[in-house]
Amino acid sequence: MGRKLFYCAAAIAVAAVGLYLNNTSTLAQHRPGKPVLLAHRGIAQRFDETDLKNDTCTASRMLAPKHDYLENTIRSMQAGFAAGADIVEIDVHPTTDGEFAVFHDWTLDCRTDGHGVTREHSMADMRSLDIGYGYTADGGKTFPFRGRGIGMMPTLAEVLSTFPDRRFLINIKSRDPSEGEKLASVLNGLSAGRRAEIIVYGGDEPIDVLRRLSPDIKTASRKSLKGCLFGYIGYGWTGALPDTCKHAMMLVPINIAPWLWGWPERFLNRMQDAGTEVFVLGPYRGSDFSTGIDDPAQLARLPQDFAAGIWTNEIETIGKLVK
Repeated sequence: MGRKLFYCAAAIAVAAVGLYLNNTSTLAQHRPGKPVLLAHRGIAQRFDETDLKNDTCTASRMLAPKHDYLENTIRSMQAGFAAGADIVEIDVHPTTDGEFAVFHDWTLDCRTDGHGVTREHSMADMRSLDIGYGYTADGGKTFPFRGRGIGMMPTLAEVLSTFPDRRFLINIKSRDPSEGEKLASVLNGLSAGRRAEIIVYGGDEPIDVLRRLSPDIKTASRKSLKGCLFGYIGYGWTGALPDTCKHAMMLVPINIAPWLWGWPERFLNRMQDAGTEVFVLGPYRGSDFSTGIDDPAQLARLPQDFAAGIWTNEIETIGKLVK
């Protein structure tokens, strides 16, 4: 009986050592490089993030402005790259005249002087709107950007032609499969090298279509992110990766990261070997909401030699700190 217990204990010890050696970050190779900074919406006006919902009008709860940039504009993107961004995130909607408008909101009423669902308008109509119309930091007493955003809503084609050698993360705002088909048609018209500089994320349905029609473009959706995260937590200790972790984008909240097998070095090596780019977000707060790495304290939670992606809403601050 005693010998059986000894062998059982020895087997458990060997398995534990094997599990440790296969997943410890300490023994993993560090791949040199610099952090890849992703500027969410370029340089944008910040807002009160308390109790945010999908339909919250963030322009009406703007914080006191520190600059005059408006998100998803050419000017904002230029400033984001100048501040150190390697990638700028933009939002797109199809229009009734065959374009993709670069604009965040599902409807026009919050941020502009227009009305109705964004995708139900033509680009020609939306070019006449004032995208700074609804911003207020004092409950509607003043609107500091009103009249200053007329004609500033760009098309995706304009963005890509203005920045021919820059990287973008494109956010599909709908769950419409046809939108994935339309975007695939646009992106497949680009060179292979240009497509390699673009990542797309959004609703499960359009992303599934885009992944099928444009398999060389890295993508992410709610389904793929959850599948990768939960699958990796479940059996990533073996070194095997779920298919949803391959040739994709992976978003990792900074408070979840330490629980991932082999974080940071071995985890990042596994993802890079699978062709996946990892971006660290701010802390997960529940209800699928995370903020960015937006201040020095959050940045300090990453290793000093961190060489993967950092998602930030404050590229002006994080860009300087990383440099």
